Amino acid sequence: MKHTTKIYLTPTPVRIWHWLNALGIITLCATGAQIRFPEKVHLFGTFKSAVALHNTAGIVVAISFVLWLGYYLLVARSLVKLYVPNQEDLQHGILRQAWFYFFNFFRGKPNPHHTTPESKFNPMQKAAYLVIMMVLVPLVIVSGFLIMNIGPMREVLLLAGGLKLMVGLHFLLACSLTAFIFTHVYLATLGHTPFAHFVPMWTGWEEVEPSSTDAHH
Repeated sequence: MKHTTKIYLTPTPVRIWHWLNALGIITLCATGAQIRFPEKVHLFGTFKSAVALHNTAGIVVAISFVLWLGYYLLVARSLVKLYVPNQEDLQHGILRQAWFYFFNFFRGKPNPHHTTPESKFNPMQKAAYLVIMMVLVPLVIVSGFLIMNIGPMREVLLLAGGLKLMVGLHFLLACSLTAFIFTHVYLATLGHTPFAHFVPMWTGWEEVEPSSTDAHH
């Protein structure tokens, strides 16, 4: 039987943000599907109800993003360290982690990344979260804000290529975030147990195998 140690990985503010953000994005995806395909999707009653809920969820996600950014910039002061890949990550870490996900995990090999509070994310996670949180989410928020305020933002919309282009961009960004959700949930099951990576988002504590430290060094 393998022994494990526990580390306090996810502070309470981050856990609250995570689930609030997850609920908001899932609501956006579901309501967005009804708005985009109203003749096929009828999850939230009328089209008008779906739009109202979609807009509300969008505001919640926008506020939660600002809180997330403020927390990591001003309180934790660890945004760059946690989310920006360093030179080692780019040169070797991403490929090493990809090899683990696609091959070595199924062969029972240890994860090459050793999780610590100062290094929560492996190189692939860093790269993915950097794109998601610094590019896709801000673009979704800005494009959604413009679509919500067509009248006041008319000149900005015209400068950006028009409403049709903005709606298309918003939809493509939403599809990318939807794909990320499914990928995120799947990869979260690839711990030393299927739920090992889910527990810290509820309790803050994650079990880590000492052997993974040896493998890392």
